[in-house]
Order: sequence, then C-alpha cells, then structure tokens
Amino acid sequence: MLVTQDQQNRLHSRPMAVNGEMEIEGDKVYIWFFTYASSDKVRDLASHGQQCNLSFSNPSKSSFLSLSGSAQLIRDKSIIQKRWNPALKAWFPNGTDEPDIALLRVSCERAEFWDAPSSLVAHAVSFVKGQVTGQVADPAEHRRVKMGAEGKQKEEGKMQATR
Repeated sequence: MLVTQDQQNRLHSRPMAVNGEMEIEGDKVYIWFFTYASSDKVRDLASHGQQCNLSFSNPSKSSFLSLSGSAQLIRDKSIIQKRWNPALKAWFPNGTDEPDIALLRVSCERAEFWDAPSSLVAHAVSFVKGQVTGQVADPAEHRRVKMGAEGKQKEEGKMQATR
C-alpha cells in the first residue's frame, strides 16, 4: 500500500504493484512504481513535500513491513522504457507511449518490520505465558532501521511489537 496525505491533510492509502522494482545504491534504498503523472497520488505527494509510506504484508506468515520516505516523479522516457514490463500493459494500454506515464521513485528513509510466529501453537504459548506472567502476550519481533546519509544503516534494536 502507498500512503499519502491528501489536500485536506487526510491519510489516503491505495494498493500499488512493485513488480520487483527495488534498487540499492550505497546506503539508499529506492522502490519504483509506474503511475500516471496526473493521478491523485502525485498531487498528494506534491502538496506534502513528497512524503509517503509504503506498507507490505504477508498475513499467512505474520510478517509486516513499513517503509517511510519521499517520492520523486520521473518522466524520463529512457528510464521508463528501461523499467517497463509487458504485464503493465493492463494499466497502461499504450505501453511506454502512454502520454501521461511516469514513475514514482520512493527513497526509503526508515523501515520497520514485525515478524511473528504464524502457527496456532506459537500464539497459544504466548497467550498462556501472558496469562501466567501478567505480561502482554505478544511473541512478535519488531525492529526499526534508519537509512543513514553516510552509508550506514542504524538499527534501533529488537523490541517487542506494540499494538
């Protein structure tokens, strides 16, 4: 999901397809999306300093990822052609000749992930442990990572997931 703030400062989420378009350059992580330059998401980004959030989930494995960063609109035809995938024709019938076609390049600045055991047994053990010890029942691992400007990623440590 791509989350932006709309013109009235309300959060707006919409599904997006990554199509495996991720790029790592030194300490920078970029995720690419095809879009229409005249879309609401592009207007939202322009009105709020390009700030956005990406969220990914795999509920069957109880894994979740949140990436915060800023997006840049790319209209360069050579970059669009380089990243083009024929499966995108469902959204862009004219392919790379679509007049309003563009790319969003999201520069990830912060990442958080949650990973919990997905089995019923693991949840039951956590629940029972919580009942016996009086502590919050939650077996999930939660980590935050900041992408550093000097090529270093700072991990803020292992934490219990918060609800």
